[in-house]
Amino acid sequence: MLRRLADQFEISSAAHVAANGIERDADWFLLKLQEEMGELTQAWNRLTGRGRAKGRSPDEMRRDLADETADLLGHLLLFARRNDIDLAAAI
Repeated sequence: MLRRLADQFEISSAAHVAANGIERDADWFLLKLQEEMGELTQAWNRLTGRGRAKGRSPDEMRRDLADETADLLGHLLLFARRNDIDLAAAI
């Protein structure tokens, strides 16, 4: 299941970087994890009243949290794929 999710996220990520002229070198994968963790933290802070709501309703903020969590998972899967890490075996 993890490999299938990684494959799906790879298709989306490859299309995104190709459309935007981004090179995915070895560092990119780790830097994206950090970026996505920051976005997840920001969504959490908004939802829990520690950050500006930016006009978002509680339902929208919960969806933002879910979206950012999914992004982080996707980029973790890409990082593992790029570095030949078998997450299922590691778990």
